[in-house]
Amino acid sequence: MQKLRIRYAKRGRLRFTSHRDFARAFERAVRRAGIPIGFSSGFTPHPKISYANASPTGAASEAEYLEIGMTRPCDADEVRELLDSALPAGLDIVDVVVARPGALADRLEASAWQIALPGVTPEHASAAVEGFIAADEVLIERMMKRGLRTLDCRAAVLHLSARSDETLVPPCAILEVVVRHDTPSIRPDDVLAGLRSSGGLELEQTPIATRLAQGPLITEDGTVGDPLAYDRDAS
Repeated sequence: MQKLRIRYAKRGRLRFTSHRDFARAFERAVRRAGIPIGFSSGFTPHPKISYANASPTGAASEAEYLEIGMTRPCDADEVRELLDSALPAGLDIVDVVVARPGALADRLEASAWQIALPGVTPEHASAAVEGFIAADEVLIERMMKRGLRTLDCRAAVLHLSARSDETLVPPCAILEVVVRHDTPSIRPDDVLAGLRSSGGLELEQTPIATRLAQGPLITEDGTVGDPLAYDRDAS
């Protein structure tokens, strides 16, 4: 009867929550909140929840998306408050809108990432970025279900820059990355692998990746838009 689109965040230590763990936590939150969610038919009914392009385990995110099918119309703001209260802190419901026709997945064309590099100076990071951008292709290897595969991570990177974050102690380099969603998708770890191979980036500590946005690619300036704007404008 009604479909709701939800933006949620994975913050702090909850960034280590796997997609499967989040799915279980979200289903429990739906039950606790008393949300009138629909169920599939058949011998083993499942709640009508559809996930879109979840971030890798270990990456924080401000822009994860899912859809739920309802049995009756509900107020989107009320659903957001109920679900957010039922989820643990760090798994936070950011926005809920009533869906308009069209597939949400089709709007998720690119992601904007921020990657903190503890122990790496901005100068070292900038030099690695220059080497990466100057390359026609940057080949990396990733183990996939069908075995080891070689990918060109350079082709998917639309923007890459380095800056310093003076608020951290000690200050470290921050990478700003915009990546087009290809098949298979290029992840932050792939970009870092490419920076090691093409730009000589050396990592002393574990990087921290945060997805800041994912949505339609704005070709005029290479930024990432809000995939829920189309739904929100109709409300």
